[in-house]
Amino acid sequence: MNGIAVVCRRVVHIYRVEGNDVVALSGVDLDIAPGSTVALVGPSGSGKSTLIALLAGLMRPSAGRVQVGLVDLGKAADTELARLRGTDIGVVLQGAARNLLPHATLVANMWLAQRRAAKVRPADTEPAERILGLVGLGGFGEARVGELPPGAQQRAALAVGMAASPGLLLVDEPTSRLDRSARDEVLDALETVNRERGTTIVVVTHDPEVGARLGRAITIRDGRVGAEGRDGQEFAVVAGDGTVQLPPAMLENYPPGTLLAVENVDGQVVMVSATHEPVGDGTP
Repeated sequence: MNGIAVVCRRVVHIYRVEGNDVVALSGVDLDIAPGSTVALVGPSGSGKSTLIALLAGLMRPSAGRVQVGLVDLGKAADTELARLRGTDIGVVLQGAARNLLPHATLVANMWLAQRRAAKVRPADTEPAERILGLVGLGGFGEARVGELPPGAQQRAALAVGMAASPGLLLVDEPTSRLDRSARDEVLDALETVNRERGTTIVVVTHDPEVGARLGRAITIRDGRVGAEGRDGQEFAVVAGDGTVQLPPAMLENYPPGTLLAVENVDGQVVMVSATHEPVGDGTP
């Protein structure tokens, strides 16, 4: 199974709360190459879980384009989205229990997750034990979910997400309730799935160490891509409309409304603070 590419262009998502419009995403541009591993990091309310729900086809963007492989999810029919989630897109919701039947065996949980894929492409359906082996649970197929420790339950949830051998695996906060040892077991499982299957993996996390481990960490701030970390170094990102978010620490010295001259000096972009007073009262 080869990984599936992800493309987002000027993605906006607005929802209503108590009669008011809330902008969860406000112009996200994002490219994820097939077979890569990416972490979406940021505080609660930043929009990262909304973004992963859009990638799963669980919600539709209010504007912009969300494309997984060759499919524009915003234009796809509900039946097509359901088919994708049963075949090409694996989804692991936050909290292992939300993905598993606690009184059923791991093999039974896997079978339920494989049903749609088995009808669409029966020749490509892998034995449950083989997938369980990928996440370090080989030989535990007849164990019941409720008998497993938390870390093993989370890895079982990953196995269920991989049951149909998807090209894209979306995982929401897989390590938030785990100790360091169990967290590392889950990350080892994700790395094994990526290495041996070539699966594209996108993980939502609050943990910067998880982002560093996955190699590419995209910071979501206020519904936009605020920064990107690669190999331990953080970079600002130019959005599709040309905007760049400054790191939060810099806003202490350059509050909203500050005038910055943008110059090209020897092939490098340099922003120089103007001598003028900030425009407005400095409030966002």
